[in-house]
Amino acid sequence: MGLSYQWPLMMVAVSAAIALTGCNDASVKNVTQSASAKGIDLSMFAEGAFLETPTIVDCETAEGTKTTCYKLVTSGAPAGREPGPFCPRKITDGADKGGTWFSKEGTGDLVDITGEFILKLGEYYGDEKWMVYEANTGNVRYTATKAACLGAARPDVEEQYMQNCIECELEYLDDDFSLTYLIPTQPIPAAETGRVHTVGIALDGTELSGPAPIDAILGAYTIAAFDDCGGHINVHQGYHYHSTTGCTDTLEDTDDGHAPLIGYASDGYGIYAMKDSQGRETEQLDECRGDYDETRGYHYHAASPSENMFIGCLHGESVRPAGGPPRGPNDPGGPPNGAPPPHEK
Repeated sequence: MGLSYQWPLMMVAVSAAIALTGCNDASVKNVTQSASAKGIDLSMFAEGAFLETPTIVDCETAEGTKTTCYKLVTSGAPAGREPGPFCPRKITDGADKGGTWFSKEGTGDLVDITGEFILKLGEYYGDEKWMVYEANTGNVRYTATKAACLGAARPDVEEQYMQNCIECELEYLDDDFSLTYLIPTQPIPAAETGRVHTVGIALDGTELSGPAPIDAILGAYTIAAFDDCGGHINVHQGYHYHSTTGCTDTLEDTDDGHAPLIGYASDGYGIYAMKDSQGRETEQLDECRGDYDETRGYHYHAASPSENMFIGCLHGESVRPAGGPPRGPNDPGGPPNGAPPPHEK
């Protein structure tokens, strides 16, 4: 939805118009897709993932380490795919007309948002106040306009925007909308693991987001619908993911059957799917959901789709924007200047 509640990019996801403090564009060097460097492999990204050719710039991590970063500029839309659907329109609609949402168990796969799911939300959550449809018509209540999408993402949701299945459209983004990511060209192990606000970038060029504030969303009797790929849209982040369901996985199998790559964290380490080609999970992950092997070095494995997380923490240093991207108070991107969202205070 336009509501993927998550906070400022620790790597940096800001409007291209925002100055990127700590980076010297005079030192920019062109980077080809075939360039090899420890950390990010640009050739793994989908065609069309970037608005402009990636470059390398001087930058400084949040811990004060001066290094070089990949500067990746994206459009906020997943390369090669149209997002959606999100909200069904009738309580009789099947799974093909709607998207997905976190399971109430908080683990496992996402649940389908069918018309029946909308009809039985009160039963599902054990709260009879749920009523995300019109009883006389069977129509599902959803955010059909940009104003409704924005209104439902506020911390103090007005009554008219409660009881809605929330979805936004890419057309709500500004015409010059873009996001810029700064990620160290070579991962730098951190002295202490870091909190994950924004996880990183998917191989289709869209954001891997931090946890969504489930309690705040459900507390307004809203469902921030994902599509079947586990992502949705807001006007500050564009399309972005809160879960991985295989849509961003590398297509080719790895020689050793390892889980496929889905993207890169803001510290430059790769993020791989939870399960390998045999459907097995990696055992003995560290607190960040990290693992090590000779082929990939240190890397992460994503959590299950309904866990509302990709990784547990950041193992490496990452770049933080000086002012943080411009955000609304309860927008999926969070408040300005990196302040904690109201429901986290």
